[in-house]
Amino acid sequence: MAGQQFQYDDSGNTFFYFLTSFVGLIVIPATYYLWPRDQNAEQLRLKSLRRVHGRCLWYRLRLMKSQQSIVPTLKKAALLFGWAVFLLLAYKVSKLDREYQEYNPYEVLNLDPGASVSEIKKQYRILSLKHHPDKGGDEATFMRIVKAHSALTNDESRQNWEMYGNPDGPGATSFGIALPAWIVDQKNSMLVLLVYGLAFMVILPVVVGTWWYRSIRYSGDQILISTTQLFMHFMYKTPNMNMKRLTMVLTAAFEFDPRSNKEATIRPTDNIEVPQLIRELGNINVKKKEPPFCYPYSLKARVLVLAHLARMEVSEELEEDQRFVVRKSPAFLQEMINVGCQLTMMANSRGGFHAPRLVTIENCMKLTQMIVQGLQESKSPLLQLPHFEEEHLRYCISKKYKVRTLQDLVSLKDSDRRSMLRFLGEEKYDEVMAVLGTFPHITMDTKLQVLDDEDSNNITAGSIVTVTVTLTRKRMSGPAVCKFINLRFLLFFNFLYLKQGDANKAKTKVWQNKSKGAKKAAKSKRKKLTKKKATPALAKTKQANGNVTGNEATAAAVAAKEEEDEASDKGSESDEGEANKDSPSERDEDSDKQSDTEVDEVAGDDEEEWEALQQSIQRRERALLETKSKVTHPAYSLYFPEEKQEWWWLYIADRRDQTLVSMPYHVCTLKDSEEVELKFPAPSKTGNYQYSVILRSDSYLGLDQIKPLKVMTRKKLGWDTFRF
Repeated sequence: MAGQQFQYDDSGNTFFYFLTSFVGLIVIPATYYLWPRDQNAEQLRLKSLRRVHGRCLWYRLRLMKSQQSIVPTLKKAALLFGWAVFLLLAYKVSKLDREYQEYNPYEVLNLDPGASVSEIKKQYRILSLKHHPDKGGDEATFMRIVKAHSALTNDESRQNWEMYGNPDGPGATSFGIALPAWIVDQKNSMLVLLVYGLAFMVILPVVVGTWWYRSIRYSGDQILISTTQLFMHFMYKTPNMNMKRLTMVLTAAFEFDPRSNKEATIRPTDNIEVPQLIRELGNINVKKKEPPFCYPYSLKARVLVLAHLARMEVSEELEEDQRFVVRKSPAFLQEMINVGCQLTMMANSRGGFHAPRLVTIENCMKLTQMIVQGLQESKSPLLQLPHFEEEHLRYCISKKYKVRTLQDLVSLKDSDRRSMLRFLGEEKYDEVMAVLGTFPHITMDTKLQVLDDEDSNNITAGSIVTVTVTLTRKRMSGPAVCKFINLRFLLFFNFLYLKQGDANKAKTKVWQNKSKGAKKAAKSKRKKLTKKKATPALAKTKQANGNVTGNEATAAAVAAKEEEDEASDKGSESDEGEANKDSPSERDEDSDKQSDTEVDEVAGDDEEEWEALQQSIQRRERALLETKSKVTHPAYSLYFPEEKQEWWWLYIADRRDQTLVSMPYHVCTLKDSEEVELKFPAPSKTGNYQYSVILRSDSYLGLDQIKPLKVMTRKKLGWDTFRF
């Protein structure tokens, strides 16, 4: 194109601008994302966990890794080198002279814009005498002075300068390319073509192809899609899956196959060590010829998982492979739960489809607990604590203490607990109590309602029911938890006493009934006696940290029940007397006042329901916008090779029919308290239904909770349609 010139950067100045910008775009984001986090903070965190988690396998591995790893040092060195290059290029660019400057003849003559012609000529004479080559001046400077004088005094030159910025008139437009001229030099053409071909025809296709191949093989949870399909096949084929079958399906995952995953390994020594472990473990279905359970990788993974559950020692080479298998297993079991939920939803929507039984999904959850704690299904939950061995359990399950669970151990008095754990020294006992103090105790409050309905308390057939579950985490050894456990025993004894009293009443004959006066006399006598006995009994219970015996609970229950009966009798007598004294006009006024108060109460109830609805909407909006951290509390696990956060499963089930009512919700953000909404469609037929709200841990054995949930569905609106 005429009037235009394309030229490469002969001096290389513009290329430095381009190179500085390019290096800056790489170094600045890389520093933000790749700079190693504060190692001192991590060391302080590990130091704070040492007293409780010091014996855990993951803790010891983390300390060794932090001492041996040089990856943070290499990252820092690479990033510092990048910053050094960036600063060097920036310094180089700052020293470059500008190649293009706007031409201003007034600046050349050192005059102010708008100077007169006489001033221009006078300044020209002064500068020409000073910079003339014959007087020893610079020829280039003198030529600039002459050109500036001509631009300001010659009409044609002045017009060209004002129109084109150049006294000589318009020039060719120059376009610079920020690449050095040696790139297009004929001598370097082969080298440049080779670099371009290597970058755009080899490296770029390989990177994109690798990313695409990996993305189509793995799911969003970084699990092979073929593994998910394998789980779906066997869960559909075996809806009722026991623990042994579940372990076989788990260890058949293709991540354990070296052909699908480079992290998995098959060693030559496996032919010797794996059969030896099989003989020690016993019957593990080695002769089963069903693929892929009979494949070597699946058999090896199954043996390593079972050896982990039995807490058996393996060789150093197999120990490394065992850590890999155990570390991957919780994620695979969570994928199996997701697959079971998908099959259940498909069965509910299509019909004629075999959905996995509830026991299968619950076995997946229980196997996760077993793998994290390294315990077999039949073992005591007390073995999760440090320094507890099989031979020590006989002290706990003796007739004197009858401690079989962690809750039983917490509810003991300090003196009884220390006496029972006499096989532990003082340091070991303190460590056990410190570990027990970190175990969670969850309180679960449920509220059942139908949202987006005029009457949220009315459940009609087929409506969408929302169960709002509020979870609150406390430490197991706290005083509030001990009080809760003792209160549970108190309520249990009260229930037994009242039930026994009702049974005795039912057994009395008609001819055994006493007169009314005799009943009142006996009642007043019993009341006086129980008032005298109940007060010191309750005082004793408060002094004993909430521990109550059956007799004390019985006395308290009798006193409470008789006080209620007497109050109700007095209230009925006084009501009858007042009703006889009132006149008809007074009764009319009272009825009007009562109707007004009822209207006010109804209006207040509507306002409360409206406020509760608005709060629930705002809470859901905040939950959608807010991203909570999944770092909750590190689970205490002696044999798990990786730090495991404390998470939970929450769901509603019909345990009689062995079916899921709501899909399991994986609660990963329960640090102090969390509110979860579980939704399910109400049964299509009216009637009473007995469900269960179930909370299961994915880290601990023996901490699961089951709370009954009664749902009553009606056809008509406005009835009392649910009860807890």
